[in-house]
Amino acid sequence: MKIAVLGAGAWGTALAASAAARHSTLLWARDAGQAAALGRDQCNGRYLPGVRLPDGLRFTADLAEALAHGQDGLIVIATPMAGLRGMLQVLPEAASALWLCKGFEEGSGALGHEVSRQARPGRPCGVLSGPSFALEVARGQPTALVAASEDAALVATTVQAFHSDSLRVYASSDIVGVEVGGAVKNVLAIATGILDGMVAGGLNARAALITRGLAEMTRLGLALGARAETFMGLSGLGDLVLTATGELSRNRRVGLLLAAGQPLASALATLGHVAEGVPAAAMVLARAQALGVDMPITQAVVQVLQGQVAPAQALSRLMAREARTEGL
Repeated sequence: MKIAVLGAGAWGTALAASAAARHSTLLWARDAGQAAALGRDQCNGRYLPGVRLPDGLRFTADLAEALAHGQDGLIVIATPMAGLRGMLQVLPEAASALWLCKGFEEGSGALGHEVSRQARPGRPCGVLSGPSFALEVARGQPTALVAASEDAALVATTVQAFHSDSLRVYASSDIVGVEVGGAVKNVLAIATGILDGMVAGGLNARAALITRGLAEMTRLGLALGARAETFMGLSGLGDLVLTATGELSRNRRVGLLLAAGQPLASALATLGHVAEGVPAAAMVLARAQALGVDMPITQAVVQVLQGQVAPAQALSRLMAREARTEGL
């Protein structure tokens, strides 16, 4: 199969490297200098330092070349959420769209499949998601993902492209649930980072926050038309646990820095990478409020990110909420 991956950040590079052993894979970098460095060094020194990329992986800064390479096979959009709409609009008419980004589009509050329906109505679209740190995938460490689309042929193509000895790909038709899980878990990871920074060693508190965060995620997903069982799978509980507890989590790191007293701009500059939970948080809350869905943890994260309350005050408000029956 011919595969074009559009975006040479950590995740796009890692997935392209994983596929290159079995398929003709071309990785597109927006910057010509970066593309040249990738080919020269056979390494993505900025995003995946110390990981040698396979010799069969090719690189280009020519978007037309990348699109032509993948149009009869598979084109994978590996940009942040902010770049998804623009990429969808330049895809060849006949090509299916598959993306890796997780979030709600800033401004519109749309999930990826909703953006795709607006940009390319009637064309197949899907997402590849799940608990996956790019560095581990690039190293060939065991990972499981889920490919979701309402188009069964696109799911089958995605599984064929990426399923391997080290990367297990499950199939799902619940693209709404998979996308909600992938977006909301980033916001909840910020919350967990804040909590871990405020309550050192507070494993009881962390377990409670993750569990109640999963309930928030599920409530919103059901209101948007997802299936409940999706949130107990890889893109829900699995991705939430990884992102909320893993040391490689960028969103959790943002929360830790905020708890340490850093302003948001400073925390993001320290990070040096995109943390999708930051722009997604306000959009998640807006969609929830429009649907009448209660998401107190998400609301607390938004208030901290917007500077309305300090982390300690946000935690106090959550603990002061009235007692209630456990459940969704």
